[in-house]
Amino acid sequence: HVMHIVSQVEGDLQPQHDVWDLLRASFPAGTVSGAPKIRAMQLIHELEPDARGPYSGVYGSMDLCGALNTAITIRTMVVQPGDNGRWRVQVQAGAGVVADSQPTAEHEETLNKARGMLKALACLEPGQQP
Repeated sequence: HVMHIVSQVEGDLQPQHDVWDLLRASFPAGTVSGAPKIRAMQLIHELEPDARGPYSGVYGSMDLCGALNTAITIRTMVVQPGDNGRWRVQVQAGAGVVADSQPTAEHEETLNKARGMLKALACLEPGQQP
Protein backbone atom coordinates (compact mmCIF):
# COMPACT_ATOMS: atom_id res chain seq x y z
CA HIS A 1 0.00 0.00 0.00
CA VAL A 2 1.04 3.58 -0.56
CA MET A 3 1.04 5.69 2.60
CA HIS A 4 0.30 9.42 2.81
CA ILE A 5 0.99 12.11 5.35
CA VAL A 6 -1.73 13.88 7.27
CA SER A 7 -1.59 17.62 7.81
CA GLN A 8 -3.60 19.67 10.23
CA VAL A 9 -4.31 23.17 8.96
CA GLU A 10 -5.78 25.83 11.20
CA GLY A 11 -6.79 29.39 10.52
CA ASP A 12 -9.30 32.12 11.09
CA LEU A 13 -11.81 33.10 8.43
CA GLN A 14 -12.47 36.72 7.69
CA PRO A 15 -15.91 37.72 9.01
CA GLN A 16 -17.47 37.94 5.54
CA HIS A 17 -16.62 34.27 4.79
CA ASP A 18 -17.91 30.98 6.15
CA VAL A 19 -16.76 27.35 6.01
CA TRP A 20 -18.56 26.82 2.71
CA ASP A 21 -16.52 29.62 1.13
CA LEU A 22 -13.43 27.90 2.49
CA LEU A 23 -14.37 24.56 0.93
CA ARG A 24 -15.20 26.13 -2.44
CA ALA A 25 -11.84 27.91 -2.48
CA SER A 26 -9.90 24.82 -1.40
CA PHE A 27 -11.23 22.16 -3.73
CA PRO A 28 -10.30 20.57 -5.91
CA ALA A 29 -7.02 20.58 -4.05
CA GLY A 30 -3.88 21.49 -5.93
CA THR A 31 -2.45 18.04 -5.18
CA VAL A 32 -5.06 16.47 -7.45
CA SER A 33 -5.60 19.25 -9.96
CA GLY A 34 -2.16 20.76 -10.48
CA ALA A 35 -0.85 24.28 -10.80
CA PRO A 36 -1.56 26.87 -11.89
CA LYS A 37 -4.97 25.70 -10.73
CA ILE A 38 -7.29 27.32 -13.28
CA ARG A 39 -5.22 26.19 -16.28
CA ALA A 40 -4.78 22.74 -14.76
CA MET A 41 -8.54 22.41 -14.37
CA GLN A 42 -9.02 23.45 -18.00
CA LEU A 43 -6.56 20.75 -19.13
CA ILE A 44 -8.29 18.11 -17.00
CA HIS A 45 -11.60 19.05 -18.62
CA GLU A 46 -10.03 18.84 -22.10
CA LEU A 47 -8.06 15.60 -21.60
CA GLU A 48 -10.15 13.42 -19.30
CA PRO A 49 -13.09 11.87 -21.17
CA ASP A 50 -15.21 11.22 -18.05
CA ALA A 51 -16.05 13.33 -15.03
CA ARG A 52 -14.10 12.39 -11.91
CA GLY A 53 -17.22 11.98 -9.77
CA PRO A 54 -16.26 11.76 -6.10
CA TYR A 55 -12.60 11.13 -6.96
CA SER A 56 -10.37 14.08 -6.01
CA GLY A 57 -13.23 15.71 -4.15
CA VAL A 58 -13.67 16.19 -0.44
CA TYR A 59 -15.22 14.07 2.28
CA GLY A 60 -15.68 15.32 5.79
CA SER A 61 -17.71 16.41 8.74
CA MET A 62 -18.40 19.60 10.64
CA ASP A 63 -19.00 19.70 14.37
CA LEU A 64 -21.56 21.87 16.15
CA CYS A 65 -18.95 24.61 16.67
CA GLY A 66 -18.28 24.81 12.92
CA ALA A 67 -14.91 23.02 12.91
CA LEU A 68 -14.27 21.06 9.72
CA ASN A 69 -12.53 17.70 9.47
CA THR A 70 -11.99 16.84 5.81
CA ALA A 71 -10.01 14.54 3.57
CA ILE A 72 -9.29 14.51 -0.14
CA THR A 73 -10.88 11.49 -1.82
CA ILE A 74 -7.77 10.18 -3.57
CA ARG A 75 -8.99 6.59 -3.77
CA THR A 76 -12.62 5.91 -4.51
CA MET A 77 -14.87 2.99 -5.30
CA VAL A 78 -18.33 3.65 -6.71
CA VAL A 79 -20.65 0.63 -6.64
CA GLN A 80 -23.91 0.62 -8.61
CA PRO A 81 -26.41 -2.06 -9.62
CA GLY A 82 -25.64 -3.41 -13.07
CA ASP A 83 -27.33 -5.78 -15.48
CA ASN A 84 -28.52 -9.32 -14.67
CA GLY A 85 -28.15 -8.94 -10.91
CA ARG A 86 -24.50 -7.98 -11.22
CA TRP A 87 -22.76 -4.91 -9.84
CA ARG A 88 -20.89 -2.20 -11.68
CA VAL A 89 -17.80 -1.08 -9.78
CA GLN A 90 -15.62 1.88 -10.70
CA VAL A 91 -12.29 2.13 -8.89
CA GLN A 92 -10.30 5.36 -9.12
CA ALA A 93 -6.78 6.15 -7.96
CA GLY A 94 -4.07 8.41 -9.30
CA ALA A 95 -0.49 9.57 -8.96
CA GLY A 96 1.06 12.98 -8.51
CA VAL A 97 2.64 13.93 -11.81
CA VAL A 98 5.41 16.52 -11.65
CA ALA A 99 8.08 17.71 -14.08
CA ASP A 100 10.51 14.85 -13.38
CA SER A 101 7.90 12.07 -13.08
CA GLN A 102 8.63 8.77 -14.76
CA PRO A 103 5.45 7.56 -16.53
CA THR A 104 6.09 3.87 -15.80
CA ALA A 105 6.67 4.54 -12.09
CA GLU A 106 3.58 6.75 -11.84
CA HIS A 107 1.47 4.07 -13.56
CA GLU A 108 2.77 1.45 -11.12
CA GLU A 109 2.01 3.75 -8.18
CA THR A 110 -1.55 4.18 -9.43
CA LEU A 111 -1.98 0.40 -9.67
CA ASN A 112 -0.57 -0.03 -6.15
CA LYS A 113 -3.04 2.53 -4.81
CA ALA A 114 -5.98 0.74 -6.45
CA ARG A 115 -4.84 -2.72 -5.37
CA GLY A 116 -6.26 -2.46 -1.83
CA MET A 117 -9.75 -1.72 -3.13
CA LEU A 118 -9.52 -4.55 -5.65
CA LYS A 119 -8.40 -6.96 -2.90
CA ALA A 120 -11.42 -5.95 -0.82
CA LEU A 121 -13.71 -6.76 -3.75
CA ALA A 122 -11.99 -10.12 -4.22
CA CYS A 123 -12.99 -11.07 -0.64
CA LEU A 124 -16.69 -11.08 -1.52
CA GLU A 125 -18.41 -14.42 -1.76
CA PRO A 126 -20.21 -15.22 -5.04
CA GLY A 127 -23.59 -13.50 -4.97
CA GLN A 128 -22.65 -11.31 -2.00
CA GLN A 129 -23.40 -7.62 -2.42
CA PRO A 130 -20.48 -5.19 -2.24
